Amino acid sequence: MPDYPDAEALQHEVDKLSNLPPLITSWDIEALREKLVHVEQGRAFLLQGGDCAESFADCTAPRIVNQLKVILQMSFILVHEMHLPVIRVARLAGQYAKPRSNDFETVDGVEIPTYRGDVFNGFEPTLESRTPDPRRLNEAYGKAALTINFLRALVDEGFADLHHPEFWELDFMRNSEAYKEYEGLVKSISKTIKFMDSLHPGGLGAPATVQKAELYTSHEALNLHYESAQTRQVPRKTGWYNLSAHMLWVGNRTRQLDGGHIEYLRGIQNPIGIKCGPGQDPSDTVALLDRLNPTHESGKMVLISRMGAAKVEEELPGLIQAVTASGHPVIWSVDPMHGNTFSTNGNIKTRHFSDILDEIHKTFAVHKSEGSRLGGVHLELTGEKVTECIGGSKGLEEDGLTENYASLCDPRLNYEQSLELAFNIAKAWANGD
Repeated sequence: MPDYPDAEALQHEVDKLSNLPPLITSWDIEALREKLVHVEQGRAFLLQGGDCAESFADCTAPRIVNQLKVILQMSFILVHEMHLPVIRVARLAGQYAKPRSNDFETVDGVEIPTYRGDVFNGFEPTLESRTPDPRRLNEAYGKAALTINFLRALVDEGFADLHHPEFWELDFMRNSEAYKEYEGLVKSISKTIKFMDSLHPGGLGAPATVQKAELYTSHEALNLHYESAQTRQVPRKTGWYNLSAHMLWVGNRTRQLDGGHIEYLRGIQNPIGIKCGPGQDPSDTVALLDRLNPTHESGKMVLISRMGAAKVEEELPGLIQAVTASGHPVIWSVDPMHGNTFSTNGNIKTRHFSDILDEIHKTFAVHKSEGSRLGGVHLELTGEKVTECIGGSKGLEEDGLTENYASLCDPRLNYEQSLELAFNIAKAWANGD
């Protein structure tokens, strides 16, 4: 949390935000909690993904459509191969803040505040832009509201209709050895839908999931002014709900047991994720579970391991053993992105597709060996054709990163890489990896 230079202006914006209508309802939060119980029990799979950091400028119809499209198509692949429901939770409509290691950076010899996401300050490297501005709290609310309303309209009006797999863009996979398998999977989805149509001519009585799909929102609980202003009690229910997102998570930099972020999160009813990185003492994670979920409620906690492909087999078993011994019910997910970040010789931050996939495979294997279950993945991705992560079927190399590197913070999988990863996750699941 940075220091806002004008405390009075900050309080004015927080008060204004506190009086605005909630973005989501407590009923939807409870519905997600119920679905996460199924994930916990191995009867569903959690797909969580979206932008590293949303920008206000990217609140446009084409970008929202593309983000929804890639998440839906990934989920259809997983459903088809796993034969399980997939719970879709997007990093969307609120992921406007990013934790940073340093408070300041030097640009052209001048020290200015670090960019912390659009809810805090601007990306332009000037002192004026980088000074934390409390007015951005309400601008973030407005952009989130526009995004959520458009998402609801798309989902409710049939954008998720499974009858149109021909909209899938698979040309990028033609050079892959598994292209025929990928193409066959899409044709199989289409064939399944035609079979269901034959059972329900004219659509009468057809399952709603053929034409509609549920989507939940999530973001990192980083700006406590924004989070607390949208936290409410609701009629006929006990407890407090953060009504800006269905699910929230806490990262490595803000997971201190005696810190303000944990103190806030322990008071809300929303599902909560905890990022678990290398070097953490497993007992610290158990202590966090004790603090955030003292009554051991199911469907409440998601542990998101982010060890890095080189450290999974060393770090993850001890964490699983400690959590299992504690008796806490949790969903295990994997973030294969953050532990595999590196900078090129040209000082461009990137990730290699093979490292991302390797961490997923190793995480599946460790859970299997420990008698546990990997129930989800947490990805930074976009439906846009960016060039931020190297590798994949198209073989993007380091010298191609500058072609369309658009992320404000961390590198994301593009549309093609995201679909390819979904195919590989589904294949690993089917093969018992």
